[in-house]
Amino acid sequence: MGEVIKQSQLRNDNAEVMRRVAAGESFTITVNGQPVADLVPHQRVQLRRAIPAEELDALMADLPPMDVDSWKQERDDLDQEAHDPHGSDASS
Repeated sequence: MGEVIKQSQLRNDNAEVMRRVAAGESFTITVNGQPVADLVPHQRVQLRRAIPAEELDALMADLPPMDVDSWKQERDDLDQEAHDPHGSDASS
């Protein structure tokens, strides 16, 4: 991580610290000498709304085959074990 600064320095020099963060610098903020936060530049993440079918097929190609009957049994077993922690059963 970048420069270590006290909380009081962040408070007193907020505009300067934020300008430096915007320029790409990072800081570790301390309170009573203990690190409490990392101040880092924002990184915008582009999320895809869809995955092309060919890419999804390629991702799934290496997965093991699914045993549908085993999955259904496991699901049913878990449903039998599930209960309302407050005493009333969800199926009633």
